[in-house]
Amino acid sequence: HLLLFLLFVGPFNCFASYSRATELFYSLNEGLPAGVLIGSLARDLRLPTAGGQQAASLQPPLSFTLASHGLGGQYVQLDNRSGELHTSAVEIDREALCVESSGATIFGGSAAVSSSPSPESCLLLLDVLVLPQEYFRLVKVKIAIRDVNDNAPRFPVPHIRLWVPENAPVNTRLAIEHPALDPDMGTNGVQTYRLRDNYGVFTLDVEENENGERTPYLIVMGALDRETQDEYVTVIVAEDGGTPPLVGSATLTIGISDINDNCPQFNDSQLNVTLYGNSSLGTHVATVHAVDMDLGSNAQITYSYSQKVPQPSRDLFHLNESTGVITLSTKVDGDTPRLHRLIILGNGPGCIPAVITVLVTIIKVMMRPPEVVPRFIANEVEGVVYLKELEPINTPIAFFTIKDPDEKYKVSCYLDGDGPFRLSPYKPYNNEYLLETTKPLDFETQQLYEISVVAWNSEGFHVKKVVKVQVLDDNDNSPVFSEQLIELSIEENNVPNAFLTKLHATDADSGERGQVSYFLGPDAPSYFALDKTTGVLTVSTQLDREEKEKYRYTVKAVDSGFPPRESIATVTITVLDKNDNSPRFINKDFSFFVPENFPGFGEIGVISVTDADAGQNGWVALSVLNGSDIFVIDTGKGVLRAKVSLDREQQSSYVLWIEAVDGGDPALSSTAKITILLLDINDNPPLVLFPQSNMSYLLVLPSTLPGSPITEVYAVDKDTGMNAVIAYSIIGRRGPRPESFRIDPKTGNITLEESLMQNDYGLYRLLVKVSDHGYPEPLHSTVMVNLFVNDTVSNESYIESLLRKEPDISVEEKQPQISIEPTHKKMESASCMPTLVALSIISLGSIALVTGMGIYICLRKGKKHHRADENLEVQIPLNGRINLHMLEKKPVEISNI
Repeated sequence: HLLLFLLFVGPFNCFASYSRATELFYSLNEGLPAGVLIGSLARDLRLPTAGGQQAASLQPPLSFTLASHGLGGQYVQLDNRSGELHTSAVEIDREALCVESSGATIFGGSAAVSSSPSPESCLLLLDVLVLPQEYFRLVKVKIAIRDVNDNAPRFPVPHIRLWVPENAPVNTRLAIEHPALDPDMGTNGVQTYRLRDNYGVFTLDVEENENGERTPYLIVMGALDRETQDEYVTVIVAEDGGTPPLVGSATLTIGISDINDNCPQFNDSQLNVTLYGNSSLGTHVATVHAVDMDLGSNAQITYSYSQKVPQPSRDLFHLNESTGVITLSTKVDGDTPRLHRLIILGNGPGCIPAVITVLVTIIKVMMRPPEVVPRFIANEVEGVVYLKELEPINTPIAFFTIKDPDEKYKVSCYLDGDGPFRLSPYKPYNNEYLLETTKPLDFETQQLYEISVVAWNSEGFHVKKVVKVQVLDDNDNSPVFSEQLIELSIEENNVPNAFLTKLHATDADSGERGQVSYFLGPDAPSYFALDKTTGVLTVSTQLDREEKEKYRYTVKAVDSGFPPRESIATVTITVLDKNDNSPRFINKDFSFFVPENFPGFGEIGVISVTDADAGQNGWVALSVLNGSDIFVIDTGKGVLRAKVSLDREQQSSYVLWIEAVDGGDPALSSTAKITILLLDINDNPPLVLFPQSNMSYLLVLPSTLPGSPITEVYAVDKDTGMNAVIAYSIIGRRGPRPESFRIDPKTGNITLEESLMQNDYGLYRLLVKVSDHGYPEPLHSTVMVNLFVNDTVSNESYIESLLRKEPDISVEEKQPQISIEPTHKKMESASCMPTLVALSIISLGSIALVTGMGIYICLRKGKKHHRADENLEVQIPLNGRINLHMLEKKPVEISNI
């Protein structure tokens, strides 16, 4: 029964497990570090976590496990408890995992990497098992690897060569067979191509095929002429579409292939030749040579007789159609004409033949000429002697034996031709002569010498034996730069790998000994590059003139001889300025302290601004953006001035914005904030607000108790600081007992000092002086306070008549005294001394003014304490133990901060 039950239930269990298979899809960028969260399987599968109450009480905890650790498993880390999937320490490289051309999936057990041509299909496949049995399922996790621009374009070969016919018409398109490759996908792949130097005749275009591959095409934009320039060397740059874009480059050599656009030409139109009648067969008569500027088969020239040349002349003289050498082909007899006119044609493919005329004059000879028999000591091949340059002096070349075949005549000889050679008799033998050198040969001066040994007999007959000496090259010359000092310039902020120049050095040696390679000297910065073969000098990074304006280093030209020889040149590069720096203020915020009533157009302060650029780009003009109706600035010196005198009581501070604009195109600018604070000058006396008139009076009852307030004098001062600190004093009294009233020097409150008696009735007139503490001289105002002591005012007209009379009051110059009682007030005052010292040091020339401001701040602090403690009584010391006006005065000099 159990077996039947399992057979019945088993298929349904398989179906249930299959039905719980789930797919999850994630995506992430390649190249991420370890620990980056890819996704949470528990959350995305909506499974109960260990934090849920039901899971904690009824179910065992969830477990997540990779089915097996294959290729894909090395790139991820799976938290077995939480189901969170993170990147591992093995970095994911999309280009290494997903090769576009493979189009296959690489499996590693239950973890695999899938790839196909589309970028979305680069997948990392994982099989994850979820346990326990209650939540069992197989989860297919697919992780799409997104491409990032981490690969620069790269050409498959460092040097690309392309041939263009010299007759290629404008707009001819030629595909460049080695396009750049970029493993990145989409816009991160190769997008554009460009040429560093197009020489004004080339440009590039890009064509894209159905597969998205981009092929660069070279387009001819101007006429080409191989005979003028047969090769163009430049750099092709490939750029991808990433941000920022990456570039790769290769050397592009454009060879101009020849077409038959030139015809043969002779240098001369006629040659005159003399031939002796006894000349032997094969005697060299003359050689004609035509030149064709084309190459290869286009420059192949053949020589032939014109149809105008008679047959007897053709039979007498043989013309080599390849070399143009004319030789004697038959014996000269008595019937042979003495003058032959040979018209020879130089034939080129598709060309009209060039023409030259050879006039041969035959001289009749009745006897046999002398004989010249050479015996060569140096290496000789077909009449050409080969000597190395720098051979020592007196190097032997050949012996020559001179004789008369008829043995009747005396024969002599001499050497004809230019060159460092000498022919001298070789004793003790008769008619033997030695040919040798007289000085070292120089391949670079002359490579081939043609000399003749001439023999003549006593009858005047001459015989000439031509000897050709070919000088063989040796590595005796160093490369020579066209310029020893190569002066270059380039604008700053250049593109990377910018072309600077093409170095050129020549080596007079031939073959490999004359092949030159180029190298940077040890003092050259690393970001300069020099192509070994072409001599193209580039700079791989952007140059900044403000960082370094001039570069100076050496370059070497080395030949391929053994041992190699080299020469050195100096390269100087001047970085030209571009307007890439804005004017810069030395401070973003400037603050100036100026005393009010400062004279118009006086110097408030100097605004310092610099510009790292040079020349016109570094010239800076300053202007005031706001407040230009009051303030003006000197553009050249940066001096800020006020057009008018400034009054602090009208406006205590000004905030200006100064703009600095350089002289570049386009211009760059910057702004700075200027704060002008006006320092107070004691130019306003106190203004009495109460009492409003000297004619007003107040009734004081005789029953008023001593100490009671009677009235007050209230005044204000428009100045600030110590200039606005007001002191009150009674400087004149009149009345029955005038000393009965006193005034508080600080508050201006008038109180009764003593009890009033019967004899004290009557009118009291108090002259109150209201004075500030200004510097350098206090200012004051006066007011008359009238007090009428009586029970009632029965006759106002009488009182008014008394008020109209000029009071006979003697003025007292006694100023109010201030007693400072609380000890903590002394400490408060003393605590301001460091402030006064600091301000004195900063102000330098304005010690007295700044000291007044500091005292004012201290007094205000003391005033706050008086308000907090009504029992403290502080009087302003105008004429007491501390006399502010007796402090040491120093000259005032305004200093701007």
